[in-house]
Amino acid sequence: MNSRKDQLLAFDRLLTIMDELRAQCPWDKKQTMESLRHLTIEEVYELGDAILDKDQEEIKKELGDVLLHLVFYAKIGSETNDFDIADVANSICEKLISRHPHIYGDVKVENEEDVKRNWETLKLKEGKKSVLEGVPKSLPALVKASRIQEKVKGVGFDWEEPQQVFEKLQEELGELQHEIDTNDKDKMEAEFGDVLFSMVNYARFLNINPENALERTNKKFIKRFQYLEEKAIQINKPLSEMSLAEMDIFWNEAKLL
Repeated sequence: MNSRKDQLLAFDRLLTIMDELRAQCPWDKKQTMESLRHLTIEEVYELGDAILDKDQEEIKKELGDVLLHLVFYAKIGSETNDFDIADVANSICEKLISRHPHIYGDVKVENEEDVKRNWETLKLKEGKKSVLEGVPKSLPALVKASRIQEKVKGVGFDWEEPQQVFEKLQEELGELQHEIDTNDKDKMEAEFGDVLFSMVNYARFLNINPENALERTNKKFIKRFQYLEEKAIQINKPLSEMSLAEMDIFWNEAKLL
């Protein structure tokens, strides 16, 4: 691993390159925070894919892409005299110190849950009106549901036992089935949302990340379906002309891989 000196030199090198690109590259010169926003989101998703794939080399590369974007935003901020990279770094340093009084103060904690509760309490003392203010509006719904539940848990609003959550899930499934029976599309959607929210809650009690779990299933399905497509090519028979029974044969083969 690199020494702290080498790490700082590497970061200084990146800042220098960013300055040069912003001054000389036609594409980099045109970028704004707004134009970079969707690209940043894409880079974070690519980092997420690499993490799920446990590909350390790819994680390193994707972290570099994300770091570039952070430096890029700071550079743009410095051009308008709003902030620079030092302001960004110092801001998070101050927040970390403030939010960890058990490290930088005299507050005592027993475990991780105490730390989380203190974190949310401190945020309210800083002027936030709701513990849910920190949940980004643009988060994907599944991730947002998970974050909402984690936030309210931090102030004690939570179930006590996993069985209670499972019973709530069963209750929501019953309500969904009722709306399906009455064929009320709007109420069906509302109850389906309640079922998903309860599933996310139950996953939390099982210490399962619902986003990771669903993405794992997505990847598994893609792998198996692509195996099915390859077999269709090998026997020269389009999937659209196969019966479900024929497809099931190859699908079951894919499950064994």
